[in-house]
Amino acid sequence: MYYLTRIFVVLVLALIAFAVYVRLAPSNAEDWHVLPDGLEPGDGRSSAVRVVSDAGETLSRLDTIIRDTSRTTVLAGSVNEGMITYVTRSALWGFPDYTTVAQRDGRIVLYGRARFGKSDLGVNAKRLDGWLSQL
Repeated sequence: MYYLTRIFVVLVLALIAFAVYVRLAPSNAEDWHVLPDGLEPGDGRSSAVRVVSDAGETLSRLDTIIRDTSRTTVLAGSVNEGMITYVTRSALWGFPDYTTVAQRDGRIVLYGRARFGKSDLGVNAKRLDGWLSQL
């Protein structure tokens, strides 16, 4: 029984350490405030891309919508720069997802991706679609 208790305590401590790491790991803007060339609209295992026609103030309106999303903050960029990267954290664990929104070639490109794991279970696609539906 003593060994089972020790194993349980070690597992609980490991879980707590993981939770703390996920919430406190630094978000380096140089790594996440990027928009790779050649992005195609669609859904990947841990990412999603949407492209919309720019109808003038689309980036500014999207910025307002995204900033009103709970647990979402700006990592880098601005509307004036034409590119903004946001961090949205999950409610329970605080997993960060990064979304870069940029004006490119007369269009708005939204690129959402997960930081941890091999799959985001469609969360980024759902979030991007929700923001676009509010336009």
